[in-house]
Amino acid sequence: MGLVASAQNNVAEEVAWVVGDEPIYKSEIEEQYQQALYERADIDGNPYCVIPERMAIEKLFLHQAKIDTVEVQNSMVQQAVDARINYFIANLGSKEKVEEYFRKPMPELREQLINTIRDQYTIQQVQSNLTKDVKATPADVRKYYNELPKDSLPYIPKEVEVEIITINPIIPQQEIDEVKARLRDYAKKVNNGEADFSTLAILYSEDGSSAYGGEIGFRSKAELDPEYANVAFNLSDPKKVSKIVETEFGYHIIQLIEKRGDRINTRHILLRPKVSQKDLDSAVVKLDSLKADISRKKFTFEEAAMYVSQDKDSKNNNGLMLNEKTRTNRFEMADLPQEVGKVVDKLKEGEISAPFIMMNEKTNRQQVAMVKLVKRIDGHKADLAEDYQKIKDMYEDKKKQQIIENWVKEKQKKTYVYIEDGWRNCEFKYNWMKK
Repeated sequence: MGLVASAQNNVAEEVAWVVGDEPIYKSEIEEQYQQALYERADIDGNPYCVIPERMAIEKLFLHQAKIDTVEVQNSMVQQAVDARINYFIANLGSKEKVEEYFRKPMPELREQLINTIRDQYTIQQVQSNLTKDVKATPADVRKYYNELPKDSLPYIPKEVEVEIITINPIIPQQEIDEVKARLRDYAKKVNNGEADFSTLAILYSEDGSSAYGGEIGFRSKAELDPEYANVAFNLSDPKKVSKIVETEFGYHIIQLIEKRGDRINTRHILLRPKVSQKDLDSAVVKLDSLKADISRKKFTFEEAAMYVSQDKDSKNNNGLMLNEKTRTNRFEMADLPQEVGKVVDKLKEGEISAPFIMMNEKTNRQQVAMVKLVKRIDGHKADLAEDYQKIKDMYEDKKKQQIIENWVKEKQKKTYVYIEDGWRNCEFKYNWMKK
């Protein structure tokens, strides 16, 4: 589904395609085209051929999702919708200008975005289910690499390997006590029937879920912070509020909504004690002292990371940062946290930075860090020894794409498809017009 209203009102309900019992309207195709123009998206071919075919393929996957009862979390959808709307506002200047551009009031625009993004996530889940067994062996990767024409090997941009030590500023006990007092007051009001938990979450929670009354959707234990999960999964009365829970994100109170098998839906209120500049400066001094000790060879950066760093993801790996996107220790500069990237760009291999303040992207809390540039790999053509993981990913992506394309071809054979005469003069990727 697109977002931009069609300028041609006379095409509003005219059908271009039918897939199964699902129509694709000309107005929808026009909306998607206008949306692509707005986002400067590349369309490989005639948009009035490419877009309806893409929509038809999406309908095949959505039909399969109904059969497989695929569900996506409301919280994920809502967060993505918020991000998209904030992007529109940032680019167009204001909420009113967004409504004017899309010719829709904000509630209607939000509802349409919810449907669009929910469909996208649903399709991704169906495709993931289809390709979950794709695994490449080293022999597969070598064979794939050796068969690639050398002039078609991808160019790998400059990458770096970085070690990091982070510490959180020590927060005065008075700040913590004030946060806990506020949470106890909220819990008391809800437990006594004086206030609604969702309303309090909207008004006071510092988590992104506040816009949805603190609701985070169904999650398994593994998907939640361990401290949060331990308390949440022991709740049994949806009318009562949990004790205060401390996690790396801050302090929470939790309310049960529903348990479903090994998954649970909760809402929460998150408060974070305020960090002063004085607290941050003290943490900078601590890391300055640590850097001096490393320079005097009292211990190595890697040893310090293991014993001092509060970065859970890297401390047990000698401080080496993990790229969540590629699951390797290499980062393109654009993939590093912004503050880290600025510092690393000026370092030589083996050099340790001065301490600096950064925002933890996971917890949204300020911390102090210093980094060591372990290795800088200049841009180059992909090489099996140097870029094994990237080549493995390329091979697996190709296999997954083959599985998806074969699935679409088989699904086509079993699905009724009708295309209006005016929309048939196209070179489609798939054979929609069966003889």
